[in-house]
Amino acid sequence: MGKGGMSQDGDGRGEGEENMAAWLLGVNNLKIQPFILPPLGPHDVRVRMKAVGICGSDVHYLKKLRCADFIVKEPMVIGHECAGIIDEVGTQVVHPADLCFKLPDNVSLEEGAMCEPLSVGVHACRRADIGPESNVLVMGAGPIGLVTMLAARAFGAPRIVIVDVDDYRLSVAKDLGADEIVKVSTNIQDVAEEVVQIHKAMGARVDVSFDCAGFDKTMSTALSATSTGGKVCLVGMGHNEMTVPLTPAAAREVDVVGVFRYKNTWPICIEFLRSGKIDVKPLITHRFGFSQREVEEAFETSARGGTAIKVMFNL
Repeated sequence: MGKGGMSQDGDGRGEGEENMAAWLLGVNNLKIQPFILPPLGPHDVRVRMKAVGICGSDVHYLKKLRCADFIVKEPMVIGHECAGIIDEVGTQVVHPADLCFKLPDNVSLEEGAMCEPLSVGVHACRRADIGPESNVLVMGAGPIGLVTMLAARAFGAPRIVIVDVDDYRLSVAKDLGADEIVKVSTNIQDVAEEVVQIHKAMGARVDVSFDCAGFDKTMSTALSATSTGGKVCLVGMGHNEMTVPLTPAAAREVDVVGVFRYKNTWPICIEFLRSGKIDVKPLITHRFGFSQREVEEAFETSARGGTAIKVMFNL
């Protein structure tokens, strides 16, 4: 994540691009420092970043220098949910078509940046084979849980129940189209009772459960709530190791699939946004510029949670 300007030589040609990037230097240590881009190759484009969102993994890296098994061992430029404007093209072709996607006129740069988290939900729905006959349970109403819910609806899921510990996030989920919401505790002893509440809220089979948190309790709930022959898709990466009731789930032939990021999702995400089938704008709750103070404040806002869903930088 960063922004910069073109330095030029005497005949006006760009000598190089100096980005002022947000570098992660240690725990709770973010600094805006230069990042020199390599020379523009004949098949490259230079993209001037204009909108960048903060991902939950960014916050994990800032607070702990790790997210699940991924450990930061040296300074790293942070931020990967992004969209921008092509600033310069190489002498031959443009940036490879599988890495650069043009936004339609009715899709903003902020919405374009939201294609990255939305891609996680889209990929999860593909992995779980969501369709018009899939009743869906979503564990976790954070940003990834919410985009997974939106993606499931876009894929045709007729009924969606979303679960969380936070009243505000549940209210956001309801406003975004969840059929029912269920507030749960953080106590794993409450799983059995909460599964009863989830089944009552669904009023039908739970065909697919998405665990968008990735904790012992959320995965245990998903495995227990999913109907015989159904599927649980693990999306969140909260715990690296979990103790879960796998044998009872296996006895009911509940399939478990995993999700890691996404694959070939940008075209369908852009089409969902262009067509209005998915609206990600309500998820963007906070906006910041790109000064040292604002970067620090933005990450603290995201880390606190509260009313923050998606925190966005406008560069």
